[in-house]
Amino acid sequence: MNSGAEFDFDEWAKLAKENPDAFENKRQQMIQDVIDTSSPKIRRRMQGLQWQIDQIRATSTNPMASCLKISQMMWDKTIGEDGLVDHLQQLTDASHNRDTSNQIKQSATIIDLKDRLNK
Repeated sequence: MNSGAEFDFDEWAKLAKENPDAFENKRQQMIQDVIDTSSPKIRRRMQGLQWQIDQIRATSTNPMASCLKISQMMWDKTIGEDGLVDHLQQLTDASHNRDTSNQIKQSATIIDLKDRLNK
């Protein structure tokens, strides 16, 4: 199955039930295919994240514990310190600061138009 093909949950569930070793091999191959076809710029990071996930799975007492730990890791990477939200906020702040620092400060005189209309 390539990254462009549809994911057939029933097929994967059947494979996991009937042949767990084949399921695991296919799962690892799909993950590696995604990593291999990713941009070289992010490939190393993806490999590191997959290694962390594999370690969580290997050291967890059961699949549910593994799922909960991986979910917590995802949330930490998103909303935790130095996570995605922090980085997006820094980009927003940097963009805002850059825009305002380059603007020329101008002054203006406000004219009361009511006085001019009454004349």
